[in-house]
Order: sequence, then structure tokens, then C-alpha cells
Amino acid sequence: MMDKLRELVITALAIALTSSVYALPDRVGDFALLDSDGSFHQLSRYRNREALVLMSFDSSCSSIATAISQLRSLQMDWSDQGVAFAFLESSGEADIETIRTTKAEYGLDLPLLIDNGQLVTETLSLSRAGEVAILDPERLTLIYRGTALESAVQSLAREIAGTADNTEVRESEGCELNFPMREIHLKTIPDYATEIAPIIGEQCASCHREGGIGPFAMDSHLMLQGWSPMIREVLLTKRMPPTQVDPYIGHFSNARYISDPDLQRLVHWIDAGAPRGDASTDPLTELQFPDRREWQLGEPDYIVKGPTHEIPATGVLDYINVEVELPFEEDKWVQAVQYIAGDESVLHHLLSYVTAPREEVQGEAATVNTATRFLEGYAPGKVDAMTFPENTGVYIPEGHNLSMQFHYTPNGRATVDETILGLYMHDDPPAYENFTQSVSGMFRIPPYVENHPASAEYVFSEDVVVTGLRPHMHFRGKDMKFRAELPDGSVRELLSVPNYSYAWQPTYALEQPAKLPAGTMVHVTGNFDNSEYNPANPDPSKELTFGLQSWDEMFIGYWTYHSAEPTN
Repeated sequence: MMDKLRELVITALAIALTSSVYALPDRVGDFALLDSDGSFHQLSRYRNREALVLMSFDSSCSSIATAISQLRSLQMDWSDQGVAFAFLESSGEADIETIRTTKAEYGLDLPLLIDNGQLVTETLSLSRAGEVAILDPERLTLIYRGTALESAVQSLAREIAGTADNTEVRESEGCELNFPMREIHLKTIPDYATEIAPIIGEQCASCHREGGIGPFAMDSHLMLQGWSPMIREVLLTKRMPPTQVDPYIGHFSNARYISDPDLQRLVHWIDAGAPRGDASTDPLTELQFPDRREWQLGEPDYIVKGPTHEIPATGVLDYINVEVELPFEEDKWVQAVQYIAGDESVLHHLLSYVTAPREEVQGEAATVNTATRFLEGYAPGKVDAMTFPENTGVYIPEGHNLSMQFHYTPNGRATVDETILGLYMHDDPPAYENFTQSVSGMFRIPPYVENHPASAEYVFSEDVVVTGLRPHMHFRGKDMKFRAELPDGSVRELLSVPNYSYAWQPTYALEQPAKLPAGTMVHVTGNFDNSEYNPANPDPSKELTFGLQSWDEMFIGYWTYHSAEPTN
């Protein structure tokens, strides 16, 4: 009996020691927020730092000035040891101008991350203004939560030494933060049938459906519940919905904005276990979507059939440029276009231009600053018919052709692509001709650089009305901004894409077209991330200049516009 007891004690000690050796701090997962200046911050992109220190900020708290002073003291001692610092706007304040004014009043010289829905604050379990969270960006874990005092210093020291194997929590004395939506949803979990399913139907299911471009279908509660941890992560990292734009600069009719209340409903429902509820039917199973291979606007006036292309399972394919003769015996004006990809899993993009006989568009159109009769393009996620702004159209003069540029990316399975596009014509010539102006600059990106700037400019010689904007870079693209410098010296910010994604490249349609007088200089500015901390980077050791393949780079801003004066 004694031998058996001794054996049990030894086993228990061994388990305890093993657990101690492999103990880990609490995992918080990845998340991302914009700051008050419109810059993008993601926890996992701080892997080049030893730690990230966030302090919850609420300007209404009487003790916040003391907490700010404590954080600044911590910053002075630790910023040169690879520790990053930022404030986290945790009050739920949604007005950007108020946030910026408050930041200036307090003289905050660190980024102020905007957590309008308070979901990051909740994820970090911050409950008081002035409370500090110390995070390990590599392991996506919480090292410390409490005040920025001696205990925080000790946690930072252990983190840098590599010995932080648990989460230390200390009581904080700041003002309590209020979480009104969390309290509501704790009392009454958002209902799947009446609250959650409608959000999914509007925001997600058109892509996440059988045969859609999403990697899995959201066509039932069971599927939604099974994928709920992934859904939570992509919501908190702002990967989905794929709205890359800064919501405080311009507004775009086709940007997939999701409101803070809807975001809170989804995340709180997932945190509650994604319950099915009592509804007798599952709304997601009843959703109907148009067949992606049907014409959304009815039968086109003319259908262009692309050539049949055999795509191998592997390899690198050059761009394929094809000129398609058009049979029109008179001038035509295109009102709308729809592409139907033959195999959207390999068709990376297709660009179409109106060209004169024997004229051919090379490259990605427009690697030089030139206006073209760009018809339209297909890119990942761009599956809807494109209707040009009212009373505008793309002009096809008699005798002109269509130049089509195909770019394929093999996916491990040999296939055949035969893409078609439908043209919808104006009955009478519209008042304005639609143009696309490409604005691009030269660049040379060194290896391993994390923030390499690029810029380009162009001057409009006539009065124009800008209706759409499209940024284009490749895997190292980090962010891009469009702005207009008017002849009187004033500047208009038109578009900011703080977290560029090569996988999602729409033309953002301005809800209010921008009227720009002659002499306006338009600027396109941005940054590349060629570091190993960019998860999309195929090779950070490579020096990069302009190139056609995806692993090369481009820097082009496309401006869709028409003359301010009627053409017809």
C-alpha cells in the first residue's frame, strides 16, 4: 500500500512540475484597430517588438492624468528595449473629432487606438480607465493587467528575459469603464434567427456560400457555430468584412461597412456559445442568391467570349494579352459591364480596354501616367455587374476593339478557363465620357524594410468629376492614400486604405463625386512592408522594383472620372 501511495505522490509531483514548466500566459488572440490618425495597428504585426503595452483611456475619468504620467514613465524606461506603447480609447466614444480634440488636449504623443465597440477592451478584460495590459505579440498572450507601477516593471522584465510563463493580474484603482452593450447582451443573448442570421445574410453569405469565393459556406446555424472561433478572429482583426477603407475619410457606396452594434452582436453571441435559439426554421438555410453565372441585369446587348485558356496545375504564367475584334458598325456607349469568370479559382484578374486597331495595352495598364478608355476589370471578390455613374459611359468608337489582359494563378489543379463579359449599351449617347487615369511612381524596395514609402502625382488640365478610386499594389502593399491638392492650396482627403489587401481590390465608388478644378494635383502616397513580419510576404530578402508577377510589386492609383463639361 505504501509503495502504491509513494508512486501516486511521485506521479502527482511530476505532473505539477511539468505543468509549471509548460505554463503559458492567458491567450487573447489577435486583434486590430485604427488609431485617431487613421493608421492600422494589429497585435501580430508587433512581432518585431518585445512587448506591446496598452493603457485604457477615458477622458471623463478624473484620475486619467495620473495614469498617463505613469505610462510615460514606463515608456521612458522601456521603449529603447523594444517595447511599444499605445493608448486604447475604451470609453466607446464614436465621434472622431472629439477623440482627436481630446488627444490634443492631453498632449498624447503615443497612438490612440479607437475601440468604438469596446470589443478589444473586453477581450483584454480591462475594466478601469488607466489600466494597463502588457501583451506578447508573438504568442498573442496577456502578460500583465493592472496599473503601470512596479509590478508592471517586473512583468516586462520577465517578458524580455523570456521567463514570463503566466499572466499576472493586479487590482487597478481607476474609474470603472461602462460596457452598456455587453450588459444588455449578458442579460439577453442576441437571438440567432432575428439578429445574427440577418447580419450574416447581408454581410457575409453572398461570398460564403456553396460555390462562392469564401473558403467555407455560412448556410446554416451548424456551419456558423462550427466556424465561430475563426469568425470572431477575422472580425476582430478587421479581415472581414473586407472593408479596407478608413471610415472617417470619404464614404463609398460599395465599401462593406459593418456597424459597431452589429459587430458587438456577433462577437457577444459567439462568446455566449453561438446558441441556436428557439426558432423553428433556420433563416440561413432559406437564403437564395442569384446564380453567379447568370446575367444580373438581363440579357446583355453584346456578349464578348474570351478565348479558351488551358491552365496547368502548377507553374508561373505570363500575362496573356488578347485583342478581340468588335463587330460594331457605329459608335457605341457602354452603360454597364458584367464578367462571368470561367474558373474564378485561377483567374486572378482580367482587365479590358478599348483600343484602336493595332493598338495593344501591355502590362497592368498603365504603368505610366496616362488616361485610358478602361472598360472594366475582374478581380477577386468583384463578381457583381458594374454600372457606370448616371449619364456617363465608356465610349467605343466605330472600328475599335477590345484589349483583354488575363492573369492566371495555378492552384494545384489543371483546369480550363473561358470567361465571358456582357456589355449593356446606352440607347443614346450619355452626356459624359468615362475615363480612368492611372497615377504611378517609380520605387525600389530594399530587403527586410518594414515601412518603405512610395508616392506619385498627376495634374488634371481640365475640370473633372472623380467618381471612383482604386489602389493597386501586390503582396508587400501596406497602405495607400488618395488626396487632391486644389489650385488654391487647399487639400481634400478622398480615400485612405490603412490595411491594404492584395486579395480584395474593388474600385471604391464615391457616394459624393469629387469635383476638381483644372490645375488640381492629385497625390497617391503609400507604404510597402517587405519585412518578415508581413504575413503575405513571399520573400523578404528580395529587393523589389516594378514587375508584372504577383511576387513583384506595383504602385498604381486609379482615378475614374469624367469631364465636368458635357461631351455630348
